[in-house]
Amino acid sequence: MSDAWVYMLRCGDGSIYTGWSTDVQRRLARHRSGSASRYTASRLPVELALALEMPDRSAARREEARIKALDRPAKLALIAAATSAGVEPVASRAGVSAPVRA
Repeated sequence: MSDAWVYMLRCGDGSIYTGWSTDVQRRLARHRSGSASRYTASRLPVELALALEMPDRSAARREEARIKALDRPAKLALIAAATSAGVEPVASRAGVSAPVRA
């Protein structure tokens, strides 16, 4: 399993949150409980939209910063493109049992 992941969450208000983690399942559970970040805690529920495997932590941080700099339409296009390219199995490789939906 990869050492680092970049993930995107769809929040209850429709916004998109981007982060990185070495354990997506644990991080998603913290977001869902409201203890991972103030941003997602005030926008529950959250749903995993995309999880991208990265070669290492440094690459994950760079990709997180790149995605965060995108505007909303570009973020949605990234999710849609990855989903249509068959990235959905990434959720199971990341240890997340819930399906990935765009």
